[in-house]
Amino acid sequence: MSSPASAPPSPPPRRLDPLAAVLSYLLPGLGQVLQGRVGKGVLFFVCLYGLFFYGMWMGQMKNVWLPDAARLPDAEVPIVGKLNGVPKAVYYRMQFLGQFWIGVAAWPALVQYASYEPGEGEDGRAKPTAGLGYYMQAPSEAELNALQRGGNKTWDLGWVYTVIAGVLNVLVIYDALAGPAVRDDHAEPGDGPTTGGRS
Repeated sequence: MSSPASAPPSPPPRRLDPLAAVLSYLLPGLGQVLQGRVGKGVLFFVCLYGLFFYGMWMGQMKNVWLPDAARLPDAEVPIVGKLNGVPKAVYYRMQFLGQFWIGVAAWPALVQYASYEPGEGEDGRAKPTAGLGYYMQAPSEAELNALQRGGNKTWDLGWVYTVIAGVLNVLVIYDALAGPAVRDDHAEPGDGPTTGGRS
């Protein structure tokens, strides 16, 4: 049995990397690439963006959006009270709380929400936003009804995929912030399970 004096010193506390975390929020895996973990960063980017945009494709590119809060009925929520603006829109479209974490891929929905202008667009929708058109704009009630009646649950499954992609990116952001999980190499012999032979 070794004495406490011969025990190896504990490793220094791991430093956090907020810049890498922000970059991985903007584009999944970008923070890992900055840290030199290029393979992991590219894997995160391809997998999460693949999942997100596959979900968008399943939903006919109409499942990431925020509704116009002014057109919604008043939201009476216990404790919180009456909601207005973005909180009210998010209350009615809670899926966006998960989708938001995919980063810049979800920002067109925020731009569409901020620049919403009622008017006579196609199919009774609002006026298209310059540069974005109708991309990630809240669909009209008639369009939503047609999507849900005419589809075979593909539209609903599509927004589930986009939410999963956003929530998984929270783990990617944490990985960029705190670094990779590493094994403790300072364990005493016999402290852990053996890897071969009999004990």
